[in-house]
Amino acid sequence: MRQIFENYTEEDFEVWKILFDRQMKQFPTHACHAYREGLKISNFETGIIPDFKETNEILQESTGWQLAVVPGIVPDYTFFELMANRRFPATTWLRKMKELDYLEEPDMFHDVFAHVPLLTNQHFVDFLEALSKIGLKYVGNDYAIELLSRVYWFTVEFGLIQEVEGLRIYGAGILSSAGETKFSLSEEPPKHAFNIEHMLDTPYRKDKFQVEYFITESYEQLYDSIPEIEKLLADKLETVA
Repeated sequence: MRQIFENYTEEDFEVWKILFDRQMKQFPTHACHAYREGLKISNFETGIIPDFKETNEILQESTGWQLAVVPGIVPDYTFFELMANRRFPATTWLRKMKELDYLEEPDMFHDVFAHVPLLTNQHFVDFLEALSKIGLKYVGNDYAIELLSRVYWFTVEFGLIQEVEGLRIYGAGILSSAGETKFSLSEEPPKHAFNIEHMLDTPYRKDKFQVEYFITESYEQLYDSIPEIEKLLADKLETVA
């Protein structure tokens, strides 16, 4: 599959502009430093839908990653196999104007605007690649994939990071949502220190704001947690064998 740029409509460009401008107003005080730097590297602009060819050139030069066009949510094997080979699955379609605030399935704004900037950070993509290689080992084991998806969910999608300026967002699921960008850093939801065992024991929901978040200290901490993830996952699977 490939991105067919000429198929984008006026509404698509307007949707990108509205979503882009809305998030950019919040990001100076809400988005993490690595994301903001990655946003500059990615050359994303208001009103201009990214061309995957240009984005892939940037990612290849930055960290050796690429975007791989997919129609939507893909099977576990495809998802992990792509990322284990440094290819991030991304859709090319954009939500409609009436869907600005909520989608059941991630669109291009989520996959590209929210994910791509951090794909320029080496420690982060090293974590993503290593986590995906673990996932490949367990494809077909629904319980193992469910547990591993919790780690992915509370880091890559809904992770927070402690920075010098204060608590910031690096999770793409938050960065693509205007409402959750505000909510996640408010006093309302509980926030926990980075803890793999706690994540593995914590189910999540996709149809509402998260009820709790986990805070990492650095992207190095994410990558360094890989051996612990492997061990704790194996331990939990052994108890149900």
